[in-house]
Amino acid sequence: MQPVTQTHPVSKKALWTGYIMSAIPVLMLIFSAVMKFAKPPPVLEGFKHLGLPENLAFGLGVLELGCTLLYLIPSTSVLGAILLTGYLGGAILAHLRVGDQFVGPVIFGVLIWGGLFMRDPRLRALIPLRRNLAPGPIEQRQPNPEPVTK
Repeated sequence: MQPVTQTHPVSKKALWTGYIMSAIPVLMLIFSAVMKFAKPPPVLEGFKHLGLPENLAFGLGVLELGCTLLYLIPSTSVLGAILLTGYLGGAILAHLRVGDQFVGPVIFGVLIWGGLFMRDPRLRALIPLRRNLAPGPIEQRQPNPEPVTK
């Protein structure tokens, strides 16, 4: 027997809020990936500051762009969000290791998941932030059977 999951349609306001919340980190991640491909001097200096070899720039750019593209495709957006969470976790660690601020990747992670939550009814069904006060047909409790006495 499969669990019954009811998804409610997303309002236009929530949908557009989700699109805007998602667009901010997506644009920044695409820009960051392109900069890793172009390798301008500030990017190479940043890699040196973080103690990363310059030859990792291309691979990290491909990874960043690939995860972002998966996030943009509706059918793979949850997978993309999971992969971007891992990518951003690595960015947080790289910054912590050298004593830099790490708020940016944290904010991007919150925007990625918040935007997806606002626009994807499947994620809303999986992670309900509020409970219905009136129980639905599944949540209605059956009365306890009478105890068996001998």
